Amino acid sequence: MRQPPFILASGSPRRAQLLRELEYDFKIIPSTADEADSDQFTGKELAELNAYRKARTIAKQHPQAVVFGCDTIVYQGTTPFGKPRNLADARRMLRRLAGKTHHVISGCCLMHLGEHHCDIFSETTEVTFRELSASQIKRYSEQINPLDKAGAYAIQQSGESIVERIHGSFTNVVGLPVETLCRRLKAFGIG
Repeated sequence: MRQPPFILASGSPRRAQLLRELEYDFKIIPSTADEADSDQFTGKELAELNAYRKARTIAKQHPQAVVFGCDTIVYQGTTPFGKPRNLADARRMLRRLAGKTHHVISGCCLMHLGEHHCDIFSETTEVTFRELSASQIKRYSEQINPLDKAGAYAIQQSGESIVERIHGSFTNVVGLPVETLCRRLKAFGIG
């Protein structure tokens, strides 16, 4: 049986790189879907809803393809940490995360509209930051581009300088829960 086309509905270079490392054959078509942002949802619900919106937008244009949408959100307690507005906001986020534990939630949606097949799931990883001084936060925020990352950090870029420990999937913190995704893609004939 021929494998259906596989589309990543994201412009994230980190997600694309992880899929390339797994040697998947896929096309990138970033979704233009508006992301929901509401305190009426839990972090899991919000991430899954946004992943669904992203996947559905592209799946409507490519109904014979398997489309993957993903949304990653950082939460400390009930406070969401999205992408920072500017460098000062990024440093504020890092100060609030320093010395504490937060959760990284990736909502995922696999959709094959032509086959009426949809799978929505999420992965949560617990991340504990080291205590960080103002100078460590400044240095870290200058080493990476914190503006395109939820929580203003990238665990794969000098993460050891800010992260004390993680419990769960490392790739989930990068933005793609690889282990879970690989299992779920098989049900769509991708693999």
